[in-house]
Amino acid sequence: MERVRDLSELPKAHLHLHFTGSMRPGTLLELADKYGVRLPDALSEALVSGEPPSLRATDERGWFRFQRLYDAARSCLRSPEDIQRLVREAAEEDLKDGSRWLEIQVDPTSYAPRLGGLIPAMEVILDAVDTAVRETGLGMRVLVAANRMKHPLDARTLARLAVRYADRGVVGFGLSNDERRGMARDFDRAFAIAREGGLLSVPHGGELAGPSSVRDCLDDLGANRIGHGVQAAQDPRLLKRLADRQVTCEVCPASNVALGVYEKPEDVPLRTLFEAGVPMALGADDPLLFGSRLAAQYELAREHHGFTDAELAELARQSIRASVAPEGVKAELLAGVDRWLTTPV
Repeated sequence: MERVRDLSELPKAHLHLHFTGSMRPGTLLELADKYGVRLPDALSEALVSGEPPSLRATDERGWFRFQRLYDAARSCLRSPEDIQRLVREAAEEDLKDGSRWLEIQVDPTSYAPRLGGLIPAMEVILDAVDTAVRETGLGMRVLVAANRMKHPLDARTLARLAVRYADRGVVGFGLSNDERRGMARDFDRAFAIAREGGLLSVPHGGELAGPSSVRDCLDDLGANRIGHGVQAAQDPRLLKRLADRQVTCEVCPASNVALGVYEKPEDVPLRTLFEAGVPMALGADDPLLFGSRLAAQYELAREHHGFTDAELAELARQSIRASVAPEGVKAELLAGVDRWLTTPV
């Protein structure tokens, strides 16, 4: 059997990981027991078996089911100690997979009711990140994400909050949830506030909706990166635009398949984007529900798309370049990628 390089040793940046979705299955089971939360049967069975639940979200009913499982998991995060544990464990899991820089995405309004309000929740989250950085050595920053299912005024409040904490580790502003709902332009003022405050624009687009949702992120929200973006593969002109402007797509292959966006791993258009020159940062999205973390996304590219070690190294470089890591950290990580590639197998 041909030997291949260990993808968990390839230095990389992780730019698409959701807060609750980063949780270890065992941690969720422990917290649910601690707080007396009855998890949905599909989620409990998946956590025990290790097999991700069936989560086809290409219709409204499927998306509602996905959200129900996600909300159940989120309801088990109730104290600062729970938040500290989640962030520390997320950092530990990332390090195991070769991540050396993590930008974790969170909507603090989801945790505010149990943590004393929006500002206290943000403080708890950022304190947890600071602690995890000290304890694990992983570089980590925070992306604050608004929920497109809520009113755009809520997004403006979050954008102002994100800017307020730009000196505490908040580096970007996103827009998540079902991109088929609401218009990107409805959130343009929130993103303007974030950009004026020096934050990256990192909205979701082009996953459940088509290429037009990617264009809307570019035109209406000034996107620096696109969460997912895979549907851009349908539009050669859009691919060229992304490539020319070097807008990185945060592609999450395993979640694309788990949610029914594509039937099989080989259907995810990794090759199309890569060969069009569109930068990509592979991400795990919500490993709690999708069953695989960061290194597995690179393994998928190797196994199902025939990416060579040189091409996988280039994907890692693209993730590092698209991050907000300091230039010195980027240089160190890029050198590590070169060492990985030149080390004899």
